[in-house]
This record gives sequence, structure tokens and C-alpha cells, in this order.
Amino acid sequence: MNDILREKIISLIKFYENPKRIALTKKYPFLEKPVIFLRRSIKSIQNILNFKIQVRRENTFFEYTIAAHHVELRKKPKNDNKEVDLRLQENKIYNMKKAAEKLNGIVIKPGKIFSFWQTIGNPSSKNGYTEGRIYTKGKIITGIGGGLCQLSTFLYWLFLHTPANILERHPHSLDAFPSPKENVFSRCPATVLYNFMDLKIKNNFEYPIQLKIWFTDDYINGEITSPNKTPQKYNILEKNHYLIKANNKIFQYNEIYREEKNNDETVKTEKIISNFTQILYEIEDEYIKNNNFEVIDLETQ
Repeated sequence: MNDILREKIISLIKFYENPKRIALTKKYPFLEKPVIFLRRSIKSIQNILNFKIQVRRENTFFEYTIAAHHVELRKKPKNDNKEVDLRLQENKIYNMKKAAEKLNGIVIKPGKIFSFWQTIGNPSSKNGYTEGRIYTKGKIITGIGGGLCQLSTFLYWLFLHTPANILERHPHSLDAFPSPKENVFSRCPATVLYNFMDLKIKNNFEYPIQLKIWFTDDYINGEITSPNKTPQKYNILEKNHYLIKANNKIFQYNEIYREEKNNDETVKTEKIISNFTQILYEIEDEYIKNNNFEVIDLETQ
């Protein structure tokens, strides 16, 4: 780790522990609901007035697949409360399938924008969603519509492998499950909160693209299809991954890069995002050794 990156990580930890700006809703918790309602209302109006946010659904899919991925639906339950954990994981899958009904088959024309929330709507109990796990305010709780972050992260990963431009994406502040080093997907999150934090994609491709999603017993599967082939291929790379011990906590830092290839020749490599999260699970020596993770101990320096 070079000195510049080291100072950056130290600054991130300091800001995480002692933010310079304290949100108004933290000072005055009674304002939280009206503030969220106001911001959601403003965002809804902005989305309605933005005529580029436009998708349509078709029952038939384009011929060519330009990106594809699949991810396991369930994670190993925690030992402290397996029954609750398993129930919430099944609820998460139910919520994902409910939202996927609105997503499967959507077509994004060239120059148009896809909005996650504008497409699926409010994930409320009235709309058929159930209780799942939600990350909020530095902790994990349960709430209606929980688990949709795995779906938005899945979409984000798919779109990263296309010529699409990511207009809006938000990172997680917490990491609740360990993942092997080769599983870069799990360290490339895109969290969402209804009409507050969105995932927005603009189709910069000269042809329309279409989203295809389906489920098997253990996996969510997805493809981005198009009526035309694209010469570009994209690889997602992880660099500067560190586990950091500080203030009796463990943090994780990483940087995500996108490599664009044309006819197997690398034409561009660009940094997409950097992530900084607090880890909520115990880090065992075997886990570090098996994955060859680099650990920075700021508590002893």
C-alpha cells in the first residue's frame, strides 16, 4: 500500500467514525419520516419529468447475448439464529422474484435511461412484497421489500459488462457475509432504497438492449441481449483490496476497474468505483490465508 492510499483509508475511517456533517434526521429523529417523504416525492417528480427514463417490455428476446451472469440465491446461515436467517433468505428470494416480474423483458432504446425504482415501483406489502433483511444506519434490520439490494447489485454487474453508462449507483456501508477472493461480484454492491437511492443506467449502445432474468432452485440468472453483436467485451477487475483493523473494528477497501477489449485487444481500462465498508463477520486466519488477503493493522501502528 502506498502512502497516498494509506492516508485515504485513514481519512475514510476517521470520517466513518466521526462524520464532519451530522444528518439533520440524526439530530432530530422525528424529522426522518417527513424528510424521506419529501425527498422521495421530489425524486418521483424528477423521474416523471425526465423523458429519457423510458423502457418497454417485450415477451420475445433479442438474438445476441452481450452479457450474462448467475449468482447463488442463498448464503450459509449464521450460527446464532439459523431459523430466522433461513426464513429471511427465502423471503428475499420471494421479493426478488416479485420485482423480476417487472424487469424481465424490458427494452432500453439507445439514449434512453433505465431506473430500477421507476420500473418496479414501491416494494410495499400492498404491492405484494414481504419482510426481508435491510441494511440501514450502520446495522442490519428487517423490513418490507428487504433483499432487493441483491437484485440491484446483480443488474449493476450485468450492465457493467455492456457499453451502458452507470448514472446512479450507491455502495453498501456494511459487509455481512465473507466471500472468496475470486468472487469480485460480492464486493461490487449497488444498494437501493425506494425512490431515495436508485440504480440508473443509460444505454450508450447504438442498438437497443434487453434484460432477461430467470430463476432456478439455487440461482438467479440474467442476460443482456441485443439485436446486434458488439465487438466490445468487458472484464471487471479488482485492485488494492485490503482488510483494515482499526478502532476494534475491521474494514474493507477495494477498487473496481473495467477493462474494455475489442477483438481480444485491450483498448481501455478505467477505474469504476472504490468501496469502503465495515465488516460485520469474524475474520479467521484460515479465511485470510486461503484467499491471500492483505491485512493492514492500524491498531498496532
